[in-house]
Amino acid sequence: MSLAAALLGGPGPVQRRAIAKAITLLESTRTDHRQQADALLTELLPHTGRALRLGISGVPGVGKSTFIEALGLFLIDQGLRVAVLAVDPSSSVSGGSILGDKTRMERLSMDERAYIRPSPSSGTLGGVAEKTREAMLICEAAGFDVVIVETVGVGQSETAVAGMTDMYCLLQLPNAGDDLQAIKKGVMELADLVVINKADIDAAAATRAQAQIASSLRLFGQLGHPDHAHHDRTIWHPRAMQLSALKADGIDSFWAAVSEYRDLQTANGRLAAKRQAQAQAWMWERIQAGLRQRFAEAPAVRAVLAETTAQVLNGTLAASTAARRLLAKFSGENDHA
Repeated sequence: MSLAAALLGGPGPVQRRAIAKAITLLESTRTDHRQQADALLTELLPHTGRALRLGISGVPGVGKSTFIEALGLFLIDQGLRVAVLAVDPSSSVSGGSILGDKTRMERLSMDERAYIRPSPSSGTLGGVAEKTREAMLICEAAGFDVVIVETVGVGQSETAVAGMTDMYCLLQLPNAGDDLQAIKKGVMELADLVVINKADIDAAAATRAQAQIASSLRLFGQLGHPDHAHHDRTIWHPRAMQLSALKADGIDSFWAAVSEYRDLQTANGRLAAKRQAQAQAWMWERIQAGLRQRFAEAPAVRAVLAETTAQVLNGTLAASTAARRLLAKFSGENDHA
């Protein structure tokens, strides 16, 4: 049985092994494996696109894994299949990852209707493993109804998940400290839904945080999205809510909000347009990454790179001039290829 056939064959041990094998193939850097992965994706592509892609982000300690497990168990009870792509921080020394999400999501990982794949971030900006987009397609082709991407954390480089999912949810703590620290404009503008987790610890603080964040979301909407200012009920307006993942209190309300988002954005065509834009951005991102790699490996560039870099560092050559010279070397080499 081919790998594609095993993936499309339906739930069971054979399919689970095929998913793991396919994602490992995608993550390989070997040229022959990359060619096999491209062929596999092309074959599976007609079977993708039917799952809801949900991005979950939040600062370390906010309870992302607890929340995702509670949500996953809830969705399984609703008859849905759930895949979780959890990105763990990579060691700067070994490049490896502790891959602790299967331990933190013990109940969910044991259920046959769920699939959890922890992957090291490998230093990829955005807190998302480089092959996460392709892994999502594998899970969709395998018939999962909801694909959840959990990121390393939140920061200026941790928002790539918003560029690959249908809905981006940001988890916050009731007592996040300084209001300006809790409401970071760059992250908040991307959020479709902000969830104050651990509301059971301090109900009053959770209510204050919800009010503050809701006010900020309205302000961001009015400044950045003119449609939001007119209270158009045919589009989704970002909102804030509170829940307790540990007690599974409010998970049903969260899923109701997600379902409302999906229905609204599907009906008005924005979800389809968003996916098209994401696919195009993904293509150009891969082109840029490929060009960067080919540039670094080009013999003509490597021959002068160290000397040129030294001139930039000691101030005898402007960085812009150095860049143009190196690009000329690269272009000249490719012109003669």
